[in-house]
Amino acid sequence: MIHSLRLQQYRCYNDDSFEFSDGVNIVVGPNASGKTNLLEALIVSASGKSYKSTDGELIRHGEAWARVDAHSGSQHRTVKVQEAHPRANKTIELDNVTFSRLSPQRQLAYVLFEPNDLLLLHGGPERRREYIDSILDKLIAPFASIRRDYRRTLAQRNRLLKQGDAKPDDLFVWDVRLSELGGKIASQRQELISKINPKLTKTYQKIAGTDVKVTISYESKLPSETYSTAMHKTLQNNVHTDTERGYTSAGPHRDDIKILFDSYDGKEVASRGETRTVVLALKIIELELLMEAKDQKPILLLDDVFSELDGARRKHLTDYLKTHQTFITTTDADIVVQHFMKKCHIIPLG
Repeated sequence: MIHSLRLQQYRCYNDDSFEFSDGVNIVVGPNASGKTNLLEALIVSASGKSYKSTDGELIRHGEAWARVDAHSGSQHRTVKVQEAHPRANKTIELDNVTFSRLSPQRQLAYVLFEPNDLLLLHGGPERRREYIDSILDKLIAPFASIRRDYRRTLAQRNRLLKQGDAKPDDLFVWDVRLSELGGKIASQRQELISKINPKLTKTYQKIAGTDVKVTISYESKLPSETYSTAMHKTLQNNVHTDTERGYTSAGPHRDDIKILFDSYDGKEVASRGETRTVVLALKIIELELLMEAKDQKPILLLDDVFSELDGARRKHLTDYLKTHQTFITTTDADIVVQHFMKKCHIIPLG
């Protein structure tokens, strides 16, 4: 958990310090008062990176650097960002030992629930892929590196395709590497989904008070058992089509993750309430998986979503919040405070 935070020239903050309780912390203020920026800073201190922006965007407008200092138990965590071109320079210090990025083992576990998560079902497949991948980044040390390598290799292959005269021999080495990495990504996604599915229906039914069965399905045109081999063969067969289109048409960057309600695609049948419930269930399962993998209680961050839930869902979520350090942003503290019998720490902004 994080006990204190100091933000210097970070986003809308000039030089501000905050103290936090081990329980529920309610960050209250009007819109544009810096509530989301404060949650983002907690995530930056926990993981060494923002969940939504480049490093350079963390620097307060008109300034040349930003700094985040946090105390977590006996550990001092510092993230420094210096303006530079073409990209900002960032260093991370844990008790004066410097890193360029933090491995999952050095990160503090956290779960974020924010408004965009409510688009998980009805948004595009890239949103669902990113959600699954973001959990894998936290759980598996090499996964983020595999993803970076895949993106770089994919970009190189696409550059060759866009030239319009790429031959199969020119693409062969990229096809081999892309297929190898793609197979690893697809395999890890499917393994994570196999861990989520046994928990999902039970958790969903407990929150919703229904007998609907909810599952996740990994959707790909490539067979899961021989993904790498099939992907390589498909890339070779699709050279002419990919060249005409100017992009790579097969691989984990084209796969989808479907959320099924009694075997029906949630994107087509889920109501607004069902969507909120399944996203809440997924966040609770993410919390449990991180606890199992890291042997620590994750920090829970709720960015302006508590008021989006009805009374029953708020109560169910509250049962989980009581055992975790939690940060809730809201424009109306009264909506939140009543669920915690006033046993909470209020942080006013604006």
